[in-house]
Order: sequence, then structure tokens, then C-alpha cells
Amino acid sequence: MSLRLQARRLACERDDRWLFRDLDLEIQAGEILRVEGPNGSGKTTLLKILSGQLADYQGELFWDGAPLRQVRRDFLANLLYLGHAPGVKAALTPLENLAWYQALAGTVGNEDDRLEALAAVGLAGYEDVPAAQLSAGQQRRVALARLELTPRPLWVLDEPFTAIDREGVAALEDRLEAHTRRGGSVLVTTHHALRPSANLRRLCLGEGGDGVTR
Repeated sequence: MSLRLQARRLACERDDRWLFRDLDLEIQAGEILRVEGPNGSGKTTLLKILSGQLADYQGELFWDGAPLRQVRRDFLANLLYLGHAPGVKAALTPLENLAWYQALAGTVGNEDDRLEALAAVGLAGYEDVPAAQLSAGQQRRVALARLELTPRPLWVLDEPFTAIDREGVAALEDRLEAHTRRGGSVLVTTHHALRPSANLRRLCLGEGGDGVTR
């Protein structure tokens, strides 16, 4: 799978303060890049820029070597973004939420696939319960079921481990590693210390606004 997202001399300023500047990064197929830094260092802003949601920045983004602005449609067709909030409709059931996600992505899908995705994240038996009655961790699992359901190679995940229990954390780590073994890539922010692996790299955002990749 050909997959490469690059940023060159990326910079972003908020309230007369640089969140980051002169930031170069690259993520390729088979890699997990964890973005680290204290609260307010710009982690979520960076993920939104890299996923094409924010245009208020300096620098250039590239997708498979081409300026992202020229290949935006192809880029978005390969992207799955999960934000800090679960993005779950409280009035809908988990099954209905997944059908809604699929409709937004322009796919119809089928109920069997949605049931399998919910079972994979530990929600078997909760398929028809209104999301408003689910715990925060269960609502997070509804969102994470999209990883099972939506075949996109680039995952951009903002705090995906929030509110899930130890068993869910281990299952999600396995899911991220399985995705990279198949040639996908993951860009993630998390306060959770990810399991060490050969395909894991770290990008540190700090007080000075300069990113250091390790």
C-alpha cells in the first residue's frame, strides 16, 4: 500500500502564541506516530490540520508526494478521523449510530457487518440500547467500532483510549498494531503509554513550539 503523509515547516499560532513552528513530520505505511505534549501544546490542533479540518496554519502538507490541496479528494478517501469527543448521537442506538456513520461516509453497509463491529469492541448485547443510556466508555466503544467497519488506511485518532477499561485498552492496542501490520498507519494523541513496538515513533510538542520526533 502506498501511503505517506508529510508536513513541511508547519506552524500554527493561537492567541499570539506559537503552538508549534518549523515542524517537519512524516508518517508512512506500517507506522504508528504518537503525538505527545502537555495540555495546550497543540496536539488536537495538529491532528485537525493533518486531517484537513483546519486551514489556519503555515507550511505545506503532502499526500504521497503531491501537495495535499491538489489531491484532497484522494486523501480524504483514505482517511478515518476519530475526534476527542465520541461523536455519538445520544438518541440513536449503537447500530443506528454506525449506520449513520456509514451514510456520512457515502456507504450503505449491512446490519451483519455493524453487529460484528460492535461485538469486536465488546458491545454485543447493547446493539439496540439508546446511546444516552450507555456509559462514557461504552459510547467510546461505539465510536471505535468504526475502526472495524470503515476500511481506511490512515487513522487519525485523538485520545481514543479515553474512558475505556483495561481490557478495552489492550484490545485497542492490538487493533492498532494489526492495522499497521496490514500496511495502514496511525497518527494518535493519547495520555496512555502505548505498548512499545518497532513501528512506534513519538513526536513531542513542547513549550518552545518545536516538534521533536523520536
